[in-house]
Amino acid sequence: MLLGAVCEREVLIAPRTRALYATRGVYAGTLLGIVATCWLVVTGTQTIATVGDTARFGGTLMRILAPLQLVLAMFAAALTSVVAVGVEKDRRTLELLLVSRLDDAQLVLGKLSGSLLRVGLLLVAAVPVFALAATFGGVTAIQIARLFLVTAAAAATAASIANAVALWRDTPFQSLAITAFALVAWLALGEAAATAWGPAAAAAISPARSLFAALAPSGGQMLLPFLGLCGGMIVVSSGWAIARARRWNTVEQLRPSVAGNLAAGGRGPAREVWSNPVLWREIRTRAHGRAIIAVRIAWLVLFAAAVAGVVAQARATRPDRLAIAVAIVPMVLASLLAVAALAVTSITSEKDRGTFDLLLVSDLEPREFVWGKLLGVLASAADMVVLPLVLCGALVPLGLATPEYGSYLVVGLAVLTFFVAVLGVYAGLSHPTSRRAIAVALGIVAFLAVGVATAMRIMVAFGGSFELQLAPFLAAIVGGAVGLYAALSARNPSPAIGWTSALLPSLTFVAITGFLQGSSLQVFLTVLVAYGFGTLALLVPAIAAFDLLTGRTTTGE
Repeated sequence: MLLGAVCEREVLIAPRTRALYATRGVYAGTLLGIVATCWLVVTGTQTIATVGDTARFGGTLMRILAPLQLVLAMFAAALTSVVAVGVEKDRRTLELLLVSRLDDAQLVLGKLSGSLLRVGLLLVAAVPVFALAATFGGVTAIQIARLFLVTAAAAATAASIANAVALWRDTPFQSLAITAFALVAWLALGEAAATAWGPAAAAAISPARSLFAALAPSGGQMLLPFLGLCGGMIVVSSGWAIARARRWNTVEQLRPSVAGNLAAGGRGPAREVWSNPVLWREIRTRAHGRAIIAVRIAWLVLFAAAVAGVVAQARATRPDRLAIAVAIVPMVLASLLAVAALAVTSITSEKDRGTFDLLLVSDLEPREFVWGKLLGVLASAADMVVLPLVLCGALVPLGLATPEYGSYLVVGLAVLTFFVAVLGVYAGLSHPTSRRAIAVALGIVAFLAVGVATAMRIMVAFGGSFELQLAPFLAAIVGGAVGLYAALSARNPSPAIGWTSALLPSLTFVAITGFLQGSSLQVFLTVLVAYGFGTLALLVPAIAAFDLLTGRTTTGE
């Protein structure tokens, strides 16, 4: 009964019922739009004349939809679990749950079940779309069932890891960052296993490799090791959280130095505050939680793996560009997600702890607050910002890139990093609830990354002229623009936000086609224009319309 009460609270109270239905509809509609886009692309560039052609299209289509759903399910499960626990901690309601009749197992498993139930509803909504895609041929019902089984197991494992990490760490940023690094490391370990021990070993470790094994006609027996691994990881992470949850979240005693200082009536040594107190707090205090060194260690492990992959290719006789990308891109994506998470939680944590209202009634200027947060985020995550830039620049002396391409990588990555930092701050200011702000900021970063990967996969899979593929992709571009505008214009709809929402998907498509055609300068200039303009379009309202975004004034006043 108590476990069911926690699960019911997570599903029916925390998220709005209307939003829950809307999310399922949008997800199923997006998958259906991808099916329609793929069909328009293949019929516009190729001739579908036989049943075999249709079956080949169905098999290729399933290999596009399945990885997309896997990434989204794992991301949604991890994000939901982290936010569910993080909001409880920031609002001090987790302490009330700890002193209730709930035991540790009911608390941990209730939180986990509530997060998984939301993701499970998304998977159920996707079943009709996958069944429709299967009517083209190329896959069987058993293969689709295995596909959903692997996806559900990977999502449950991601949620269990995120739930344990969120109970362990004391801020949402630390939980989000460590979880993102862990999931990226999991996928990277599977690729390393494929290189060292072969596809069979990789299918037992990597969710992506296991997913493709599930789509193979005779891949059913290869799934048992992976399902066993997922079950073991769920048991270990949940058991660890159950055994330590109360100790992690209960203050047993004050540190001796603090206790002695309080007993003596002292206030501790005075510290000089900088001219911008927001920047001082972000850098010189524990604004992002205690023991943030755990995040840095996890990040450095991931960065070391990327460096090892790059060095291995530099020593090879004929370096593989794809292997270099596999080594660098996951690390870069993890750093972008971490910067966005740090930026948005720097605002949402202030709101949940009740300190944001104190800042609003102070004499701080809007530009001081916004720039203090931005510079503080970039300084606090300096290793996650600087080290990827250094690694991209190191490709030039290693002989893996020309000075021209190396400069494109460094400058382009710097622009993207600053964009996600501004996006996080803007989302935190625009949305009143932590859940929605975090979901919007990280969701947009994930949408852009996954959207780019999916579009490239469709173009490469079905071939043909890239110019002829523009018309089929128009629906996806328009849909992405509408979604971005709905997410970014929560409190301050403006022409600049509208142009940003329209330009990002369209110019991203232009950048993808330029990359596939080998035009690096086109990609660089497109990214510079699209995300540079997007940064200004978010940064200027964040300062100029600060009172409106934060709710101090309304449009009617």
